[in-house]
Amino acid sequence: MHPPLDRPHPDCQEAIAALQKCRANRPYWKIWACNDLKYQMDACFRQEKSRLLENLNKDMFEDRSKEEDAWKEATGQDVSFEEYLKRDKSYQRISQSTSSDNGNYQTRSTGAHA
Repeated sequence: MHPPLDRPHPDCQEAIAALQKCRANRPYWKIWACNDLKYQMDACFRQEKSRLLENLNKDMFEDRSKEEDAWKEATGQDVSFEEYLKRDKSYQRISQSTSSDNGNYQTRSTGAHA
């Protein structure tokens, strides 16, 4: 499966056009006829997604440090949120009790006791 081709994919327009042309000129029952073009389009989509994610996450660490600083300022704490949770006894008790059911879906979903 590939993403919808009617959405804009600026990096992959040539590959999309080639695949659509191939599919228009081949009978429907010859589904393997355009596989090479589909593989090229899929590779293009992977590269496009990788580029978009890289651009999206380029400032992730800087944003995270800003969030940590805002949390420290708001709470008056000198520790990070993760360190605060590690020290919080009620959070530890809750997290241990939820992890002690060994991933038993039946128990978690129905509330039944084993």
